[in-house]
Amino acid sequence: MEKKLLTYAGLQKLEAELQDLKVVKRKEVAQKIKEAREQGDLSENAEYDAAKDEQRDIEARIEEIEAILKNVEVVVEEEVDLDKISVGCKVKIYDCEFDEELEYYIVGSTEANSLEGKISNESPVGRALIGAKVGETIKVETQAGELEYKVLDIQRVA
Repeated sequence: MEKKLLTYAGLQKLEAELQDLKVVKRKEVAQKIKEAREQGDLSENAEYDAAKDEQRDIEARIEEIEAILKNVEVVVEEEVDLDKISVGCKVKIYDCEFDEELEYYIVGSTEANSLEGKISNESPVGRALIGAKVGETIKVETQAGELEYKVLDIQRVA
């Protein structure tokens, strides 16, 4: 199994979620199941079915997080080489087609969230940016066609 890259912040977020699922959510769903059982006939008890579904989802997410954490490589942002783009960098690029500046935080696939400007090192744009230096122009093949970006700045995440 290939290693999953995570920033330190991403690691902390996953560990906190795992702790919450194990300590808080498990207890909450166990209480819901207990209350639903006390209502009697389980064959037509929607609350019981919903609670059991929620319990299954929680256990699946716990397994997923534990699998990620077993096979993780943490990127220490303070040690990131700012000569070229790598996971853990914040990059400012110029979109040549749309004449606009964009800012992205390059993260492992587990942390990617386009709404927060976090793009995966495995995405087409992320893959193309990895290893690029300030001043370089890169081309990215996407489903929408070829995109061209110029690297303006590479920073550590504050």
